[in-house]
Amino acid sequence: MYACRCRPVILPPGRVVITAKERRQTVADGTRANDGAPARQERAGTTRSPRLPRDERRAQLLNAALEVFVSNGFHGAAMDEIAEAAHVSKPVLYQHFPSKRELYMALLDSHLATLTQLMLDALNSTTDNKERVKAVMRAYYRFIADDDQAHRLVFESDLINDPDVSSRLETFNKTFADAVAHVIAEDTKLPPLEAQLLGRGLAGMAQVSARYWLETDGNLDLDVASDLIYRLAWRGISRFPKES
Repeated sequence: MYACRCRPVILPPGRVVITAKERRQTVADGTRANDGAPARQERAGTTRSPRLPRDERRAQLLNAALEVFVSNGFHGAAMDEIAEAAHVSKPVLYQHFPSKRELYMALLDSHLATLTQLMLDALNSTTDNKERVKAVMRAYYRFIADDDQAHRLVFESDLINDPDVSSRLETFNKTFADAVAHVIAEDTKLPPLEAQLLGRGLAGMAQVSARYWLETDGNLDLDVASDLIYRLAWRGISRFPKES
């Protein structure tokens, strides 16, 4: 036998040597642990949606929140439920919306902006006032037909008496009524306040009748309903200023 002439290895204090066998065992253990992680997450119900661009993620969260708010009301909704409906973790939800109130207000602003633009587009779609009234009624009914949840969130929320919410609704109603009143004043030469009153009346007619139509659950055709209200509104407005 030959004596080993290898020099002893002197390690710095605190240094630990890991053998090749130990490294192989560590890698194998880690692989097994990682292989089981997705299954454990799935069993625990924590599977998350893939990473999305910020705007897409925000839209996803708003859509999930709309369903929860409409189903449970603002006070009955919980951020946990919204996160679960969106298939994200609660911290991800809070990254985009720091509070339930801020999330609700973002939803309200989004739908009111959409509805306002629809009304203004309808008014500006023609210079024929009769066709304008028809277009406005059709656009309003179409809005709630395409997304009745948005309509319920805006006009039937349990937060409707909140000052911030009522202020936003008043801004929408005023914008809509002002646009209608401007057209009425030009056509009838009525004073601004009288034209404003008629504008408010037309806006209210659209809202109240459309909400009732929503309750008919499709038993009354959308085109028939909007046409009825359009004819009622036009027969009243078109007589100004012909009658004293």
